[in-house]
Amino acid sequence: MAINIGPHKLSTSVIAAPMAGVSDKPYRKVCRAYGAGMAVSEMVTSKLELRHSTKSRFRMDFADENDPVSVQIVGTEPAKLAEAACFNVANGAQIIDINMGCPAKKVCKKAAGSALLQDEQLVDEILSAVVAAVPVPVTVKIRTGTSPEQRNAVTIARIAQDAGVQAITVHGRTRQCRFVGAVEYDTIAAVKRAVSIPVIANGDIDSPHKAAAVLQATDADAVMIGRAAQGQPWLLQQIANHLDEGHPGRLPELATRIETVLGHLKEIHEFYGERLGVKLARKHIKWYLQYWPVEIAATLRMQISTTEDRLEQFELVEQFLHESAMLKAA
Repeated sequence: MAINIGPHKLSTSVIAAPMAGVSDKPYRKVCRAYGAGMAVSEMVTSKLELRHSTKSRFRMDFADENDPVSVQIVGTEPAKLAEAACFNVANGAQIIDINMGCPAKKVCKKAAGSALLQDEQLVDEILSAVVAAVPVPVTVKIRTGTSPEQRNAVTIARIAQDAGVQAITVHGRTRQCRFVGAVEYDTIAAVKRAVSIPVIANGDIDSPHKAAAVLQATDADAVMIGRAAQGQPWLLQQIANHLDEGHPGRLPELATRIETVLGHLKEIHEFYGERLGVKLARKHIKWYLQYWPVEIAATLRMQISTTEDRLEQFELVEQFLHESAMLKAA
């Protein structure tokens, strides 16, 4: 099964979530290789003065990515968001996603992200401005509301559809709940009943069976996977297989997983350069090792976490992975 977003037919109904500091170009490449029908970029600011910062420069590199290229933008002013959308389309974006779901304090204190949900008129103005500004599909990611007492996801979804938005992702928690507590799959189902555009379910989907259960419970058109894929991108392929064929298939062979980890590490180093690459690779290494079938020694983990040398970091990880494969084979 797969969905259409405007003229784009996704290869699977599994989408890799936009995550600040995580879903960069190297990560998106791995996700697409493992069955993600689309991998949404980290959020890109709408502020002109920050567009040429080091962080924005890396976040706005979409060269040679698989179609469709979906770029998430964040901000609070309709005109600036429309301008940002135009800029990113000129830079290669084929879908513009608007962030109305991030619960982070540094985003919400600027009244952006999920804080926007409290102002339905502004939501309408933003979505209408961006849709009118660009010739590509516009999507939006939201939460169920600002707090359990102020849930308005259904209203926001209708506003989005009327504004011309072509798909909506719903994380099934309120801004106040952040990532804690039960996910409101019933609210996602209510959103799906309220609109005719594709609805993408998000929140605590961490296994193939959970993905199938969420789609059945919500009648959503696709699932978006975030934190669960960190350190195990092959989960995306297993979910896609299960949704399409009724079974997830086997975990990739250990040799394939080793190749993936080392390839991802090399991509990070090459993309960011040595100083920044070594630093940013650490969290991905930690996530991979969290799911590894052989536990890493604390001293080696510390070496990997503290080295500032790209070659040393790569060789330490490579050594551990190959030694772990021999231990598993013994």
